[in-house]
Amino acid sequence: MVGNNNKKSENKVKSPKHGCRFESVGIKLPDKGLSTEDLMKAVTSWHKIDLEYLTGIKERRLCSENEDSYTLAVDAAKDCLKKSSYNVNDLELIICCSISKFKDGLDFYYEPPLSVFIKESIGAVKAMSFDINNACAGMFTGVYIANNMISSGAVKNAMVVSGECISSISKNAIKHVKTILSKQLASLTLGDGGAAVILEQEADNSKLELCNFVTLSKYCDLCIAKGAKGSPGAMMNTKHIKIHKVAVSDSPPVFEAIANASGLEIDKLELDHIIPHQTSVRAIRSGTKHLLRHLGVSPKNIVITVDRFANTASTTHFIALYTLLNEKKFKKGENIIFLVYASGLVIGVIKYKMDELVNKYGNSN
Repeated sequence: MVGNNNKKSENKVKSPKHGCRFESVGIKLPDKGLSTEDLMKAVTSWHKIDLEYLTGIKERRLCSENEDSYTLAVDAAKDCLKKSSYNVNDLELIICCSISKFKDGLDFYYEPPLSVFIKESIGAVKAMSFDINNACAGMFTGVYIANNMISSGAVKNAMVVSGECISSISKNAIKHVKTILSKQLASLTLGDGGAAVILEQEADNSKLELCNFVTLSKYCDLCIAKGAKGSPGAMMNTKHIKIHKVAVSDSPPVFEAIANASGLEIDKLELDHIIPHQTSVRAIRSGTKHLLRHLGVSPKNIVITVDRFANTASTTHFIALYTLLNEKKFKKGENIIFLVYASGLVIGVIKYKMDELVNKYGNSN
């Protein structure tokens, strides 16, 4: 957390014993797609809601009958290992960060944790494993923990993985959405997807700079998900207008506090790409532009993939990263900032310097 202590010596960030980098990334997107136009045909509102115009989302992926959070996570982990120089037996730690812990359909698993099933499925018999949950900030919270363990020398590598089967939330919201002010309107922006990333020790300067996260708990009631009554899966109530307003208003000072406490001089940084949490095109553009104006920086590229995949909760950043790696949009040495947002309200900032990771996917050099 970012404190209010004014003593400069106490605000300095100690250099870690080891650096850390992303060694490989993998994803799993279901084959089944659903356009926003087709989704909205089932919504019986008192007037037409043009969700695609409001959000910019054209399509989302949906799990088939034999897919769930667990299968998405397993397939993403296997895809990640295909790109990795590590054998599955080399993995020392697996952290599962799924919000939706569905296995065997829509059965929600607390115990045993999903990480145990993932570990067994991919054959990582030597790895430690555990689950965490921090809403849509989950994967980067897992990265934060893994980075600390790698930097301290506790482990040399770790896989952070998540599978999000959240389309049941959209399905359950359809009959409740009547106007654009509906608390379940944001539920219609969700899609399914899995992602995984392997982190490893970096001998030289760390490519991964985890600035930190701040939780503004006074906004904890702005988005709440829970089990649906009378139907399988989950439901979610979101005060979408207010949560966007407070994210826009509170992000600049929080961002500055995190960056300053971490010794990251944003105004002196040549910023190439910003990858925000993928909520809606309008929210990303308006919120990110407001933040950048406040900070006085101009990145070359604001990454948007929500139009193709919708909001896949904790996996959105790595689906976006993977997509651009495969589209050869990154160059070695470019600076990337990940803007992490989650219900709670969680705000996080992560910097990554692109390295030889591009060689596994292709680059524009």
